Amino acid sequence: MTALNGAVVLVTGANGGIGTHFVHDALARGASKVYATARNPRVWDDERIVPLALDVTDPASIRAAVEAAPDVTVLINNAGIGVPSAGILTHTDAEIRANVETNFLGPLFLTRAFAPVLTANEEPAIIDVHSALSWYAIGGVYSATKAALWSATNSLRLELDPQGVQVLGVHVGYVDTAMAAHTDDPKTDPADLVRIVFDGLEAGAYEVLADEVSVQAKAGLSAPLEAVYPQLKNASA
Repeated sequence: MTALNGAVVLVTGANGGIGTHFVHDALARGASKVYATARNPRVWDDERIVPLALDVTDPASIRAAVEAAPDVTVLINNAGIGVPSAGILTHTDAEIRANVETNFLGPLFLTRAFAPVLTANEEPAIIDVHSALSWYAIGGVYSATKAALWSATNSLRLELDPQGVQVLGVHVGYVDTAMAAHTDDPKTDPADLVRIVFDGLEAGAYEVLADEVSVQAKAGLSAPLEAVYPQLKNASA
């Protein structure tokens, strides 16, 4: 169980819709400082917010962030990218590599780099933002990388729990941000998402299913593949 009151939080992808709420809501819950990271950090209107340049795909940038933020107690791996098409065979090499590096390797390497910092501080925690598409493979390489991050989060939880680090995985469907602007499907308000995530963190949760889409996607893991993906029946008919 990790309390945000007095915490020092680092948020990746802080300039985005979800990231911005993580920054402000952490402070609203009593965080003493928030490192708001992005490739090109912006200016914030609160002295408790520390803009910090961070490219999660660049090892040198990760090392610099660790040196600049040795007091972090809560690491939020929020940064991520998507792809314009869902067909994994239609993605370009560049799209595939960018998704793997940003959505999977970036959070993994950042967590590995910050692990000694977290374990040295009090009430440490890691929040990894996955997706309902971790469990429902209709997002091409995006689904694949989020599934990989989910698996890595499970491994990290087992390794870090004995050292007192709470590792929380977050699953959610569409969120009302620029990344989901292409769809008219129901979307979770980013403010609601962050509230649910922080409620889970402070309650000691290991996993947050933030919407009904995620609940259904996880339940589908135990179902026959033909039930999860009815298009397979159509293809074999």
